[in-house]
Amino acid sequence: MQTHEIRRRFLDHFARAGHTEVPSASLILADPNLLFVNSGMVQFVPFYTGEQTPPWATATSVQKCVRTVDIENVGITTRHNTFFQMAGNFSFGDYFKREAISLAWSLLTSSVKEGGYGMDPEKLWATVYLDDDEAVEMWLETGVPLERIQRRGKADNYWSMGIPGPCGTSSEIYFDRGPEYGVAGGPEADEDRYIEIWNLVFMQFIRGEGIGKDDYEIVGRLPRKNIDTGMGVERVAFLLQGVDNVYETDLCRPIIDKAEELTGRSYGVVHADDVRFRIVADHSRTVSMLISAGVNPGNDGRGYVLRRLLRRIVRSARLLGAEKPVMAELMSVVSAQLAPSYPELATDFSRIETVAVGEEIAFLKTLNTGSALFDNTAAAVKAKGSAVIAGADAFTLHDTYGFPIDLTLEMAAEAGLSVDERGFRALMAEQRERAKEDARSRKHAHIDLSIYKELVDRGATEFTGFDELTSEAKVLALIADGVRVPVATAGQDVEVILDRSPLYAESGGQIADRGSITGAGLKLTVNDVQKIAKKLWVHKTTVEQGQITEGDVVQAQADPAWRRGATQGHSGTHMVHAALRQILGPNAVQAGSMNKPGYLRFDFNWQGQLSEQQKADIEAVSNDAVGANFPVNTFVTDLTRAKEMGAMALFGENYGDEVRVVEIGGPFSIELCGGTHVQYSSQIGPITVLGESSVGSGIRRVEAFVGLDSYRHLAKERALLAGVASSLKVPTDEVPARVEQLVERLKVAEKELERTTMAAVLSSAGSFVDTAERVGAVLLVAVAAPEGMPTGDLRTLATDIRSRFGGEPAIVVLLGNADGKVPFVVTVNKSAQDLGFKAGDLVASFGPSIAGRGGGKPEMAQGAGTDPSGIAAGLAAVRTWVAESA
Repeated sequence: MQTHEIRRRFLDHFARAGHTEVPSASLILADPNLLFVNSGMVQFVPFYTGEQTPPWATATSVQKCVRTVDIENVGITTRHNTFFQMAGNFSFGDYFKREAISLAWSLLTSSVKEGGYGMDPEKLWATVYLDDDEAVEMWLETGVPLERIQRRGKADNYWSMGIPGPCGTSSEIYFDRGPEYGVAGGPEADEDRYIEIWNLVFMQFIRGEGIGKDDYEIVGRLPRKNIDTGMGVERVAFLLQGVDNVYETDLCRPIIDKAEELTGRSYGVVHADDVRFRIVADHSRTVSMLISAGVNPGNDGRGYVLRRLLRRIVRSARLLGAEKPVMAELMSVVSAQLAPSYPELATDFSRIETVAVGEEIAFLKTLNTGSALFDNTAAAVKAKGSAVIAGADAFTLHDTYGFPIDLTLEMAAEAGLSVDERGFRALMAEQRERAKEDARSRKHAHIDLSIYKELVDRGATEFTGFDELTSEAKVLALIADGVRVPVATAGQDVEVILDRSPLYAESGGQIADRGSITGAGLKLTVNDVQKIAKKLWVHKTTVEQGQITEGDVVQAQADPAWRRGATQGHSGTHMVHAALRQILGPNAVQAGSMNKPGYLRFDFNWQGQLSEQQKADIEAVSNDAVGANFPVNTFVTDLTRAKEMGAMALFGENYGDEVRVVEIGGPFSIELCGGTHVQYSSQIGPITVLGESSVGSGIRRVEAFVGLDSYRHLAKERALLAGVASSLKVPTDEVPARVEQLVERLKVAEKELERTTMAAVLSSAGSFVDTAERVGAVLLVAVAAPEGMPTGDLRTLATDIRSRFGGEPAIVVLLGNADGKVPFVVTVNKSAQDLGFKAGDLVASFGPSIAGRGGGKPEMAQGAGTDPSGIAAGLAAVRTWVAESA
């Protein structure tokens, strides 16, 4: 049975049982505790906690999930994935244990003709919590004998999210793969033979603080009993498809096949290779899904996880023998396999491929750099007479330069060296513990939004701001310091909930309106407006005079000047987005934005810096659209129709069935957007692009002024230009040519100075030659160079000195002193090399004296130290070392 069919059968089974089919949420949700959605129930948490009332009593979904906690174990075990699909059925105060057990059992054991999975009931086992006699009785009712029901403790059969919040006992269903996979005795005896496929959580309690799966207390009960279940789609797939593990199913094996083709090696021959093939297959799926969700490679958070996964793919492919880039072909296979369930992987394939390939190219450069650094490290180790690369050096290569430990181990073996793996692992463990401590310090319970629940349940705030700036409204509630209060007085900060409001609540990149709430003898300043549950407007205010009471009828007003500037900024953002796509193409996809009165910034997916011409073109296209005075049309339609019209949507954003479309100039710009806009594009005013920069790997940012702020900026620029023209005593239109002339004259002067300096450096070579000492069979020049001499001049001087000795064996060591650093150059001519002297070995002799490191080839090495006070000692060490080696 194919995986796509397994998903469909699950949803159909529960739909027939009255459940509402809910689409998978994005992998990225606004939850401070989660980098990614990691279970099927995450999007339903507000319903379980009672913060929101669910729109249905029961639901079913197949949720895309990502877990990277045990990323190092991927491929080593054969049943874990970083990306996986969790099929689930959920009850919000409707049915409980008996129905959950019955529904799961019937889907698993019903025949394929009846819409089930056709599993043999004799191969299924159940586990329950220690004292859950009720669950045991219910499993007996289904026909599972007592000997196939096992009781387990809190760590195994008690579920929570790992933080204070919903929890409850659970019952898990296991499939017995048979004696060839392990010993008998049920899940307690062997979880390789007995594979968990379904977890039924009987959620009815609230857990407190604690760490781990069982170190916490139960501090209360949920408002009602709920059901949360999760069936691992990939695990069921490998069982129903008769393969040994999740990597050999219909959605993973084709990726391994492609990896075999790209590397020339075969899966199933060597265990170490098999692990690498599985890493490639698993991570390729996850990478594709994360990029599709709007994640881009970066150095922290979600971006770092994506970067790490991409690098593990590239590393594994290289270790398998791949000599060329692999990401483009791997992403193509992933799209072909998963697009039937996730069509966005096909429609957004070009961007996914661009991001993945760009990161691969960058990492391949890192690998090349790391190889050079490894060579230097290996040379230093051999110079000391050792055969072991220190764990600290391996860790530095890995942590600072991104050079994988696997490659360090392989290259060390090729060089006849080993690596202190224990030391490396210890440093890695310390780093992981620091990361865990940091995560624990930031991890906290879900923000308590229950105080807003009653208000959310009453219905959404009516936003009147599309049509008016002042609205009469009723005060539904006042909240101060997280507590409902009946009244607030002058000087007090208070959250005001109104039944209707013309003030825009921050969303979609547009910051909130500023304004006021007034009444008889009453005035409040509105400092911010935020949404709760996407539909309740919370006005954050300061009471300036009078007192406000729950139930009051007031006037809410958005600041007209603020709103006018905000609409210019938001409509200007749409102009710039459309211009970017027109100039750069469809891969310039929005990755975020922020706009406020007079200013906008727009982040988009793109590899590489924009040229000056591209920036000028973006500005020109944007202003042409402004000048065209396009009408701005807004309308509400269903999501499918909006996508058919070509409306742009923000990646990672969850949209409802009905969406608001903003259309400017027909096909010029059409986007899904809930913000406020001008009526005609000319009302935006001039758009001035301030610049373009990088805000992360594969993400660029354009910033611009609009309207009067644009005019003020241009006026300031004009004044600056006039000042420069006055200083140069030329008309403003001649300033560029005049500046170019001055720059050329400066370049000529700098080159002349460089020639003069070099001549002075080389003229001193003779005096250094005169200091040569005969040490055994070689001539040694070991001196301190003139203070302030840069490394480039040191290298030139050392080379010239060496050349003056002709064929006689000679060694030149120059130690500089510049800005508190000690740059150095060591050079050894061919005759001295024939006697066994190498530049890198000499560095090891004086390096400790100046706290320096360096490396290079046998004829020349260079580097720098940080302790100028050790120069004299370092030169003495050189003489001693050469004398002992002569």
